[in-house]
Formats: sequence, structure tokens, C-alpha cells
Amino acid sequence: MPEPLRIAQVAPPMERVPPHAYGGTERVIAELVRELDRRGHEVTTFASADSDVPGKLIATVDEPLRLSTFDGDPANYLILTVQSVLDRAAEFDVIHSHLDWISLLLARVCPTPVVSTFHGRLDLPFAEEMFSRPTPGLVAISESQAAAHPQVEWAAVVHNGLTLDNAPFERRRGDSLCFVGRVTPEKGIVEAIEIAKLTGRKLRIAAKAGPTPKERAYFDEAFMPALESAGGLVEYVGELAQEDRDRLVADSYAALMPGSWPEPFGLVAIEALACGTPVIARRVGGLSEIIRDGVDGFFGDDATQLAFLVDRVEDLDREAIRASVIDRFSARRMTDGYEAVYQAMLSGKASGGGTEKAAATGEEGHALRAVR
Repeated sequence: MPEPLRIAQVAPPMERVPPHAYGGTERVIAELVRELDRRGHEVTTFASADSDVPGKLIATVDEPLRLSTFDGDPANYLILTVQSVLDRAAEFDVIHSHLDWISLLLARVCPTPVVSTFHGRLDLPFAEEMFSRPTPGLVAISESQAAAHPQVEWAAVVHNGLTLDNAPFERRRGDSLCFVGRVTPEKGIVEAIEIAKLTGRKLRIAAKAGPTPKERAYFDEAFMPALESAGGLVEYVGELAQEDRDRLVADSYAALMPGSWPEPFGLVAIEALACGTPVIARRVGGLSEIIRDGVDGFFGDDATQLAFLVDRVEDLDREAIRASVIDRFSARRMTDGYEAVYQAMLSGKASGGGTEKAAATGEEGHALRAVR
């Protein structure tokens, strides 16, 4: 077991840690904080004041920005978060930032080693220039995400992990499909409605409607007309708390992920599989590292093909699906990976700036997947 470390976990100010409902990054941070604390590390979390985590909490905002009246650019709040971390940098052995692009700035000016996990997509116009200066401690959450920038010396690829053992499992399922996510075009929510119409199966949608003007316009002008066109075939239940969302998924015949954007990882997929619910998805981003085609679900190219594949779900082994994903994407395995990255940073072996790449190893000897 590694020596206990003083570790700072730095969360974005948009959601509490853990979130009450939808919030993938914050769920991952909460799992990591709990497991690091359980292993004896001294963990300090920088997050909203209403966050509920073991160890020490330093509030960066009074309430999550998404729950406040704020609907603008969060950049100033991210800068305030960085300032708070820098003021206390000497108190930590390692700082783990989950602020995506602003993590690069923090890493360059901070006297304490910084591990930077990227939770969002990286195939953006400005990304290559942002990565042009070697920076130690960069972590991707899937091989697909890292592959967008093969020139980057990634310290590791660490798949996200959750505590999935208690996910509900129903041997007797309903015939309905489900969609969990956000009401945005890239998530494929309108395509999910189209799949329901093509198959004649009911669809239950548990999705977060965003607060920005662009998100509100999409909700009113694209999603609501598609929902109304489906009549009683599709039910929109809004954003659900985790327990209610898990029950909905566990009772479903299959989960739909028809979005076309490159998912950096896909927490919705591992949550569905932990309930033994197969996933019907497009082969985009990190999903192919989670879903075994023909075993955990099926991949298709568009709504028509995905609808065609729905009935094949009947032949899949739901118990085997559940057992596999609980093993492959546990919070313990994720924490093993990050502990290895922390140790590599402290020993000077993490990638970036010409140093040696870490050979991080997960629990039971499973090596973190190499990027290069």
C-alpha cells in the first residue's frame, strides 16, 4: 500500500460533489475522494459549499452555479477556484485538477505537482495549441479521447469508475426503452424518439434540460416538437435523482445512446450495464471501450439501424453483462490507477516535459492501457 498522501481534488463549480442528479464529472470526483479517504490519504476537496465528501472541504462557491441564477460564462469562477488552490498549494503533496483546460494553467504555475484529468471532448480547434507545451500529469479517461492528440505525452489513460455493486437488477423486465442524459443535439435525444417510433416500443426519457439560451432554444424548438409527434409512446420524466434513475434503467428492455458526438467516456453506459440493461448505441468515442458489441449491446450507424437491432437484445445474458462491468469499471480500479499516477508524479516519472512515462498498474495487475 502506498504511503498516505496529502491530496487536493479540485472540482468545477457547476455542480455539487456528488451531484443530486445528473453530473458525471462530479460523481467520479466523489467516488475518487471516498476511496482515497478509505485508503488513508488526507484528502481536501475544492467544490461548492453544499458538497458532501469525507475529509476537508474548501468551498469555491456558495452554491453550484447551475442551481443559482447564473447562466453566463463560468470562466471567472474557475479562475477564483484556481486562486484558492494556489493559496493553499504548499499544504498538499499532489493536486488533482478536474477543471479541463484551465488545469493546464494551474499545472504551469503551481509549485506542487498537478495531475490534470480531462473529462470533456478534446477534438476542438484550439486544443492542439493548448497542448503544444509539454505538461506533466495529463490523464485521459479513454483511449479514444487521448487518440485525438497522439503527440501528447499522456501520463496515463484511467477509465472512470463507480461503485456499481448496489445497482438494482431485475430479472423480469418491461418492454420499454430508456434514454438518460441531457437535452442536447449531440446526445441524440431526438434520434432516441425516432427509434421508439420505428420499433413501436415505449420510451422513457430522464434528461437534464440546460439553462443556457442555446440549450433552452433546442428544448423548445427541437425536443418538444419531437416529443409531441410521438404521442403517448414517449414519456419525458425530467431529471431524476440517482436512485430513481437507476430503477428506471433497471426496469428497461434496453438503454439508448444514439448520439453522434465522441463521448470521452460514457458513464451512462456503465450505469446501464451494471443494472444488466443492454445498451444500443452509435460507435463513437469511448463507448467501444465499454460496450462489447454483441455481448453488452449493439452498435449501429443511425436511428434506422439501431431500431433494427433492438429486438436482438432479447438473446443477451444480462447477469453476465452486470458482472463484467462491475469488475471492469469499479471505483477501486480507477483509484488504483490514480494512485499510480500520483506516485509517478512524485518520483518524477510522469510524462510531459521529457520525463519518463509512468507504468501505472491497476488492481489485480491490470495495467492501465497505454496510449502510445
